Amino acid sequence: MVTSGESSTAAAEMLYDLLVDNEDLAGFLGDLATISTTQVGPGGATHCGVLLERHRRNVVVGWSSPEARKLDETQAGFDAGPCLDAQRTSTLIRVPDVRYEARWPAYMAVVRESGIRSILAVPLTLSGAGAAAMNFYTSDPVGFDDADIERARQHAALASRALSVAVRIAKESEEAADRRRAMESRTAIDVAIGVIMAQNRCRQEEAFDILQKASNNRNLKLRTLAEELVGSIGQQAPITSFDS
Repeated sequence: MVTSGESSTAAAEMLYDLLVDNEDLAGFLGDLATISTTQVGPGGATHCGVLLERHRRNVVVGWSSPEARKLDETQAGFDAGPCLDAQRTSTLIRVPDVRYEARWPAYMAVVRESGIRSILAVPLTLSGAGAAAMNFYTSDPVGFDDADIERARQHAALASRALSVAVRIAKESEEAADRRRAMESRTAIDVAIGVIMAQNRCRQEEAFDILQKASNNRNLKLRTLAEELVGSIGQQAPITSFDS
């Protein structure tokens, strides 16, 4: 017989493997949703979707199946539903039987047509890194009992820690990419200024003013125009005069 402690250890090991195997958040969330279907629900929940909303970043989602994706995207379209409420209020929400659920009427109408009968929305805790929740769907009426809810809470605690690590890794990777792009942008602009100085026999400040004025007149980002200028080097003479 597998004890709850052994089950938690096995789940933690699976979540650790997800961190190792995935290079981006979307892939991690998709695999997290798939694994979660084996941890919660009657014989494993039929479908699962995971929603992550990051501060000053994009919304990232993952699903265990096309059905979960459709239901989650429909919920997002209505901007109303159990998963969104669980995410926004950090409250576990259970819908025992969607046929008799009065909340979120527009969304529930779509869910009923899909054949889903029970929903369990479980918030995830991310320590200030954003807000997230898991949505479990099953075709069984009254599909999530008290034991399922307790397993969902335990699984959510493990998933929250793993997702927090995944978000931190993604944040560090994104910040490194931002720094790299900034350096590349600065390099292109510096080279372009040097070319303008050489061709126009002017000072650095004057060369920058020329480049900036051309950027404004042509409605191009400074970096884009600088890259065009740098790219023209070697093609006869560099383009260092710009039409107003």
